[in-house]
Amino acid sequence: MRQLTALDTQFLSAESHTTASHVGGVAILDPACAPTGTVTRDGLINLLRERIHLAPPLRMRIADVPLALDRPYWIEDADLDLREHVYESTLAAPGDDDQLAEHVAGIHARRLDRSRPLWEMHLIHGLPDGRVALYTKVHHCAIDGVSGAEILASLMDLSPEPRLVETPPEIPAEQTPEQIGLLAGGLARSVVHPVAALRSFTRAVADLDAIPLASALPGARMIARATRRLLGDERPRPELPPLAAPRTPFNGVISGERSFAFGSIPLEEIRRVSRTFGMSVNDVVMTLCASALRRWLISCDALPDQPLIAAVPVAVRTARGSETIGNQISAMITPLATNIECPKERLSTVRSAMLAAKRRFAVSPATWLNDVCALFPAPFSALATPALFRLAGMVGTGVNLIVSNVPGPPFPLYLCGARVLSYYPMSVLTDVTGALSITCISYDGRLDLGVVACPTRVSDVWSLIGHIDEAMEELTTLAKRERAAERESAAMEPEEPGPAQRQPGAAEGAGRAAPDPGTAEPDAVEKIPA
Repeated sequence: MRQLTALDTQFLSAESHTTASHVGGVAILDPACAPTGTVTRDGLINLLRERIHLAPPLRMRIADVPLALDRPYWIEDADLDLREHVYESTLAAPGDDDQLAEHVAGIHARRLDRSRPLWEMHLIHGLPDGRVALYTKVHHCAIDGVSGAEILASLMDLSPEPRLVETPPEIPAEQTPEQIGLLAGGLARSVVHPVAALRSFTRAVADLDAIPLASALPGARMIARATRRLLGDERPRPELPPLAAPRTPFNGVISGERSFAFGSIPLEEIRRVSRTFGMSVNDVVMTLCASALRRWLISCDALPDQPLIAAVPVAVRTARGSETIGNQISAMITPLATNIECPKERLSTVRSAMLAAKRRFAVSPATWLNDVCALFPAPFSALATPALFRLAGMVGTGVNLIVSNVPGPPFPLYLCGARVLSYYPMSVLTDVTGALSITCISYDGRLDLGVVACPTRVSDVWSLIGHIDEAMEELTTLAKRERAAERESAAMEPEEPGPAQRQPGAAEGAGRAAPDPGTAEPDAVEKIPA
């Protein structure tokens, strides 16, 4: 048995009739190269049966402590029936992107059954050209972005021919823990909880000026510095810009409905912009999101004077094997420069803000997210979290949205022999984090994007994909102009005189032509670490 962490438990506690705390994604498959020419539910179940031992979160279920006196435990599900987790459906003709997105959004809005392992797969037929889609969702208490990618990788292959996977030795079935034992352990831990909570509180206060909502409190920076001195931590912390999130149409209480839109951008276009302006690929992605959000807010006549504030999840995972279950993440909080009109200045401001956030994160504890979740005893969190989230959505907002960018494989993958053409990730919406989330993953030369929204607050989610495409065109044009200006500048610089030019009367080198400005290369730019 393994107990859930405070952060993992928070993902469970946050669920309500309007919040489903699972992450997911839609893989578009081309079965033309599959041995049978298609992907079937039975084939998918057989694949899972052969490889389920490689994906611990798919085998585990929740064991609750009586009266919610303590955090739940993970136990092996001895009665796992894969047929209860794998579903099949067919879209009506013509099976276009709008229909697929609407169908997936309806599934994404439904919470998972906690009496079973917390995941589902939905095989969706009816797409054009014989393609199929596979929507997968797993509860966020079981995986983060990195472990989720590892689970997908364990099910996929590098060629249409499935690889051979060794059959694991049979593991004795894990007995369901006795309720009296769980109750006794919960009572014992509730006694020592105040001491553990005090330690978590102290660590969180030391980083108070980097935590949403708390950073806006009067004197937050002074309190954080004083706490660090008391703890003997004299390391200088880079100052962060103000992190107060302005109110937007997509911040506030949400409904239980979901909408979904997706798209892709060639990764080389993003890299070309990053090389031109000396920034990381992730900085360009953040700028694309900032520009798209600015355009959307202008179209709603709701652009705030202050920049939007985004939470950017950061993986701090080091464990492997059985420890892949659960979350090992933190988050950077950064402004998005949505208030800046000039595209080049917006790009530069996002780069500076991300650089400041990375430098601060490098010298700050990576545990603040778990520490905040650990402040309250388990019974309080289980009962009060949905109401507190609802109240926070009514009176204010910690961040405007979550923007997540997960690195994926640069080569094609195959599932049941079918080539994975794209993978569009999906994330969680809450009253605290807003009615909009943008998740990206790089895969096989593209950046695949998934946008999840609450339709009662964002009625036109597909327009955001259009705005992201427009923002990419804007940055591409900007990069072309920058390179052209560099070439023109290089062509106008006087050529270094050669030996013949320094010797009067020498004929060698006379009439030498100037370099062709069309072939001149820009100087190498400084690479900012991701």
